[in-house]
Amino acid sequence: MFKVEKLLINFKTLEEFKKFKEYGLQELSMLDDLQDNIIENDSNSPFYGIYFGDKLVARMSLYRVDKRFDVYFEPKQDYLELWKLEVLPDYKRKGCGTALVEYAKSYGVPIKTNPRVKSGEFWSRMGFEPVTYDMERDKGENPLVWYPEGVSEQKSENA
Repeated sequence: MFKVEKLLINFKTLEEFKKFKEYGLQELSMLDDLQDNIIENDSNSPFYGIYFGDKLVARMSLYRVDKRFDVYFEPKQDYLELWKLEVLPDYKRKGCGTALVEYAKSYGVPIKTNPRVKSGEFWSRMGFEPVTYDMERDKGENPLVWYPEGVSEQKSENA
């Protein structure tokens, strides 16, 4: 079992993120986010990760979105936006990504994510489903959503 930790915003984390940039696609790099938000050891961080020994091997950004800005759920509600989930290649298929998503689910509120190409099977296994209702938006995304137990039934009844 992996332990998910909130990552401090500091220069050590910045160095760890540089290792991901070598492996990951440019759009997955959280380096810019981190540099923009760096306040030494700020614990109010949107970054979460899993360490193997002293090496950061998996990470994600998790942001709470106020229902005022919700265009994904009906009725409108607060939700989490899960961004930039990435696991280093040597640690893939070992449960790190699953552990990060399960951690996000533990908040008990709906989650929205934009999956990477060829990651649909993973998100499906995690219980995420495509947004199925018409939305007046075109952000060039293909969002997937997850509902805590009981919420999706409520959505269906209201649809």
